[in-house]
Amino acid sequence: MKKYIFIAASILGASALMTSCDDLLTEKPDSFYEKDTYFSSIEKAEMAVLGVFNSISNTNHYGSCEMATPSSDDMYFVNGTNTDNSRRDLSHYLVTTNNQWLNNIWLYNYQGIDRANMAIDGIQNMSGYAESDKLKQLDAEARFLRAFQAFDLVKYWGDVPFKTTYSTTYSSAFGPRVDREKIYDQIVDDLNFAKNTLPWATATSSPERVTQGAARALLMRVLLQRAGYSLRMNGQSERPDDATRKTYFEQVVKEWEAFAESNHDFYTGGYEAFFKTFNELTLNSQESLFEIAFQFEDKKSQGGWWGTYNGPEVGAPAPGTQQTAMGRANAFFRVVPEWYDFFDTNDQRRDVTICRYGWKWDTTAMTHKKQDNSKNKGKWYPGKWRREWMALGYKDPNSTDVNYCVLRYADVVLMAAEAYNEIGNTSQAWKLINDVRQRAGATIVNAANYAEIYKHRDGKDPVTNKPYVPNVYNLVVPDNATVEGVTPGKIIIDDSDEQGKVRTALFWERGFELAFEGQRKYDLIRWGIMKDVLTLFGMNSKFNSGTAKGYPAYLNFTVGKHELFPIPLNEMQSNPLLEGKNNPGYH
Repeated sequence: MKKYIFIAASILGASALMTSCDDLLTEKPDSFYEKDTYFSSIEKAEMAVLGVFNSISNTNHYGSCEMATPSSDDMYFVNGTNTDNSRRDLSHYLVTTNNQWLNNIWLYNYQGIDRANMAIDGIQNMSGYAESDKLKQLDAEARFLRAFQAFDLVKYWGDVPFKTTYSTTYSSAFGPRVDREKIYDQIVDDLNFAKNTLPWATATSSPERVTQGAARALLMRVLLQRAGYSLRMNGQSERPDDATRKTYFEQVVKEWEAFAESNHDFYTGGYEAFFKTFNELTLNSQESLFEIAFQFEDKKSQGGWWGTYNGPEVGAPAPGTQQTAMGRANAFFRVVPEWYDFFDTNDQRRDVTICRYGWKWDTTAMTHKKQDNSKNKGKWYPGKWRREWMALGYKDPNSTDVNYCVLRYADVVLMAAEAYNEIGNTSQAWKLINDVRQRAGATIVNAANYAEIYKHRDGKDPVTNKPYVPNVYNLVVPDNATVEGVTPGKIIIDDSDEQGKVRTALFWERGFELAFEGQRKYDLIRWGIMKDVLTLFGMNSKFNSGTAKGYPAYLNFTVGKHELFPIPLNEMQSNPLLEGKNNPGYH
């Protein structure tokens, strides 16, 4: 699916009205005046659904602004520490209500939900809906997209305004906070409808459109998040009671078991080749369950910025060389370098995940030349997006068409492992963890060799005379920690029993497998260990040696505040139903 321009069947999204009527559209689409008559054909119904996709793939939504929201965990952060009112402040927990990137995310999520509400209502009231599988599938896609964006709102802001009717007037766009559990109920309902309505992907399916696998995978993610800790309006992080949590884990297992009916699996080409497919604009539904589309047919328009902001730094080419040279890459993001030695030396994920080189433009040879940064740990980059893997020939060499993969099979396997472990089936959890490790060529892990793989060992390997690798950290808050909100010497994950060992394994494996894909931060929050982990890595990383703190998140993160973002100032000023009350810790 190429990126469609939204041309029909949408009105201003709720968030557009919450900020300024002119923020997203200067004029109301013609369809604003024709809602009652617009939904007259399957083609128009599909255009309405494509309009929802368009909100997500906007350059100011998942095209760029979403990149910094999951950073500042123990692996991924924005380079530079000076405030910028956008990416750095999001990454380093200096965010304010005026943050422009945050405002864009709020804005486009609400626009997308409003468009979804309109599409759902319009499609369900079309003549012949009950007899049309196509209309029901379009309805299911719209409901998936509503759930997807509502879930982002809950992760980022907790209790937020939410409704399932579309906005017809300025005043109807506003609402009071809704308890997140009610929003979760609607999300689950939407995803259940989607999974029961949509078909499984086939070998020829595009992961840019929603299928049953995407719906089931997102439902698994939602259930795990719901079972974990989240910051409430009282300033306390809480999670459901044990009985409720067990029902969520059991449902995750049921969703996983349904994948046995699908054609989804690990990408047969291997780990590196899988990520090359994104960069090469190759669509493959084997491992990829859902991608946000940024592809254009003519390479003349600005797509997403995943290939520009991420990956190794690439110097700007000379004007007029876009047909023969890579475009630039700003390399905003960096890797906590210690992670390189946490991987098994034979783990294929290490050198895909962490890139230790860059590209400099040679003005004499008029080409890019590779620069070895292996000894300069300050220039180690996320490696899953690389300009050398991307096509040439963009009109704007700073632009890319690289899709963002939201859901993939390996994540599903690890989510299932976590759920099995939490209901006491540790043997199945180990099996699934090893399925992921085996695909990457990593050592099989079990209770017998657990400590060798996941526990820190001092000294040197007697065979190589080098420090033990993987040389991971023991998950203990440093004894000399003086950072507010942590307890020195605290064991972050208790691995004294089998379930604890699996939890520790998942801590590492989800980091190894899913680095830079938007999940790590929210894993740490739902596990209730965000501040502890930030402190552990912040105090041990060479990035923070001396007085310079290149990775300052652990110093800035405030427990009971930074688990959520502040509601944007524009919204606070425009929506009287919020009663002037922002999220805990924000004013």
